[in-house]
Amino acid sequence: MKARLDGATLGYGAAPVLSGLDFTLDEGERVVLLGASGAGKSTLLAAIYRQMTTAHTRVALVPQDHGLVPQLSVRRNVYMGRLDDHGGLVNLLRLIHLPHPVRARIDTVLSPLGLSDFATRPVEALSGGQRQRTALGRALYRGGEVIVADEPVSAVDAVQAQDIMSLIAAHFQTALIALHDVELARSFATRIVGLRGGRILFDAASDQVSDGQIGALYA
Repeated sequence: MKARLDGATLGYGAAPVLSGLDFTLDEGERVVLLGASGAGKSTLLAAIYRQMTTAHTRVALVPQDHGLVPQLSVRRNVYMGRLDDHGGLVNLLRLIHLPHPVRARIDTVLSPLGLSDFATRPVEALSGGQRQRTALGRALYRGGEVIVADEPVSAVDAVQAQDIMSLIAAHFQTALIALHDVELARSFATRIVGLRGGRILFDAASDQVSDGQIGALYA
């Protein structure tokens, strides 16, 4: 088992976002969270991410706000996925001048994301979809056993979204992802968790979730 919450109450400040929550993430699962804005998806992702990193599991993260450094290039932002592999001085020197072997490894990540032509471009000059793909590139470059991603395809078209989810499935053994696209969730997930009002309405294998259950999340 990768992570577990038992009767958890989670939130920010005095107001809980999630109450009495039971949740597990097992090795090899691809779990998608569905629910309207404010249902608690991001809060649950953050809690599981903290738990796994505290347990020294190597986790790749794609936050909803991307967490990129606007003034740095795409290539350097991707490099930052492995900052904790090195000390501060090494990272500083590499961010000033990336060694050729490091650039080459990063470029193998950028290619399937369609970002090769943007490797040296500052992130602040990119479109929303390009920034989102850069954030995913950082996660792919980091690697590890698990990816936690908050709406990683919200700014790309349907074809790119399918390609991105295929990359995630190919690179990570275990995934916990919040999505808004129901059909994409069905095609990717082994398990879907539906959240509404800070509670889990259903938690089932993706092929066992009905249209009615999904509709209730947004009613």
